[in-house]
Parts: sequence; C-alpha cells; structure tokens
Amino acid sequence: MEQIIRVESIQNKILIIRGQKVLLDKDLADLYGVPTKQLNQSVKRNQQRFPQDFMFQLTSAEFGLLRSQFVTSKVRGGLRTLPYVFTEQGVAMLSSVLHSRRAIIVNIAIMRAFVQLREFLSTHKDLAKKFQELERKYESHDMKIKAVFDAIRQLMSPPKKKKYKVGF
Repeated sequence: MEQIIRVESIQNKILIIRGQKVLLDKDLADLYGVPTKQLNQSVKRNQQRFPQDFMFQLTSAEFGLLRSQFVTSKVRGGLRTLPYVFTEQGVAMLSSVLHSRRAIIVNIAIMRAFVQLREFLSTHKDLAKKFQELERKYESHDMKIKAVFDAIRQLMSPPKKKKYKVGF
C-alpha cells in the first residue's frame, strides 16, 4: 500500500531561498501525509533541534516573491502565518520528530533528492568550468587567426606607390 515517492517530484519542490536549498513546510507536510499545522507543532515542541540553519520562517517579502513565482492568488482563509522552510539538515532532523513508517520512507527519498541535486549541480559546475577554459583557449586562437588574416590582407593589397615631389 505504500506509495512510491519519486525523487523527481521532490526535486521539483526544492527551492533556493537565502542561498540555501530548502523545502516549504506545506510541501513537506504533503509528502509526510500530515496537515501543515501538525508538522509545525511537532517542530515547535522540539524547537531546540531546529536552529536557524536547519529551519527558518520566510519574511513577507520572500513569501510575496514566492507567491508571485507560483502565481497563486490571495484567498480568504489563506495563511495566517508565514511559512517555514527546512534545509537539508532540517529535513533530516524531522525524522527524529515525526515517528511513522511513511516519515521514514519520505525522509529517505528527500535525502536522495538532495544528493542527486548536489551531484547535478557539481556536474554543471565542472561543465561550466570546462566551457570557460575552451572559450579562453579559442579566444586566444581567434586573436591569432585575426592577426593572420590582417597580415594576408596587407599582402593582398597593392603596394602604395611613392609620390615624388616635383622640384628641389
């Protein structure tokens, strides 16, 4: 009966906020199969396990930007408090707070998603570095080729005739 959680679906929920890869409390609650309020209450009961680098609350500006990215409307009866976001370490700590078989399965899937994302980003960095090296290499080639073409153009142009002055 356990539903298989696809790593790709988790990766699509990972956001970058304040330079950190995070998951929204609402998305985590959906994955764990619990109401967002219950997830946040469990976290609040164990506040000492979640320092600022594990979990933080969004500012209204961050939330407004996030809402505009997902084109959600302001609906009556919506959020009363700003959402919390959890870093990779915060998600790992959630496993010690939420005690269910589903929580274990979801946590493993989330950790795998973070690892795959990290590997993907490091591969992109390597590719970007190699591309920059190629650009630099061919940029110097371009300058040398341009110099060769300039020299050929000079050789192809007819020599300038010397003008002799009339008189002494």
